[in-house]
Amino acid sequence: MPEKVLPDKVLPEKVPLDKALPEKAIEILGLKRGFGKPGEKTYVEAVSEMDFSVDRGEMFGIVGPDGAGKTTLIRLLCGILTPSAGTAKILGFDLLKNTEELKRHIGYLSQRFSLYTDLTVDENIEFFAEIHEVKGYEARRDELLEFTRLTPFRNRLADKLSGGMKQKLALACTLIHKPEIIFLDEPTTGVDPVSRRDFWKILSSLLHEGITIVMATPYLDEAERCTRVALVNNGKLMIADAPKRIKDTVKGTMVEIVCAEVRRAYTLLKAQTETSNVQAFGDRLNVKLEDPARELPHILRTLEQANIVVEQTRTVPVSLENVFISLMSAA
Repeated sequence: MPEKVLPDKVLPEKVPLDKALPEKAIEILGLKRGFGKPGEKTYVEAVSEMDFSVDRGEMFGIVGPDGAGKTTLIRLLCGILTPSAGTAKILGFDLLKNTEELKRHIGYLSQRFSLYTDLTVDENIEFFAEIHEVKGYEARRDELLEFTRLTPFRNRLADKLSGGMKQKLALACTLIHKPEIIFLDEPTTGVDPVSRRDFWKILSSLLHEGITIVMATPYLDEAERCTRVALVNNGKLMIADAPKRIKDTVKGTMVEIVCAEVRRAYTLLKAQTETSNVQAFGDRLNVKLEDPARELPHILRTLEQANIVVEQTRTVPVSLENVFISLMSAA
């Protein structure tokens, strides 16, 4: 989000984008960002030489746990942070040379709600319209309020909105200047399930309008909805592709085992070479097997001999979570 002050200088007039631009909305090569001085103990490489591209009009997910580098990467692509190394082009603009002009064409919804809580819904949108020098914004504001279903609450203070409504207001403020790309940093974290579903309906509508969406999320079920995803951890890109193709990289059959004493069962199977590819999820295990007909009976005997009761076994599709954990284990 922009700082909560009006700009000292007038931004240059927004230059219309050439619709014949290349299909790549984002192209980054060797992008890197560190904090501190290299070689010192306090130095942290938050983003490490990332390479990937994003097509225009797609929803691209940046997926990883807390501390993976998602927020730093998005702030780099928005021109808020300066790369330590590497290059990037956003909508044809050079990230370093055309930073101010780039900001005219993108929207950024930060991880934390950072609007004025003592202003109404209407007043917050008006504020961001003025920051972006949007003239005659009233019709656009009304359109966004209708779009986000906030019209009945337009006179309510932002501080009095629910978590989901705050995020929809933040999105409306992000869209007031009609950006070609929007960057969303964990927009549904801490939002109730109903509001989360509504938010995704809004994002789907934005895709139909041709807006490119780049979203950071820790939720792998949200990643499944993306056109393509980048799985990141410790600042490094592990893989970037369509969810289905990522899951297809896992060979073999995934078998789910529901049993008592999951942690003890996990430790027992993990210690055996033939079943080392095992993952624990709540009250069940996922085990990747090359030959289930031969390997599963051995696993069940092993658990039975350890007095671990198996309640159910079944074959399940490979999930992005399975792939992510496998990649992290192999790193």
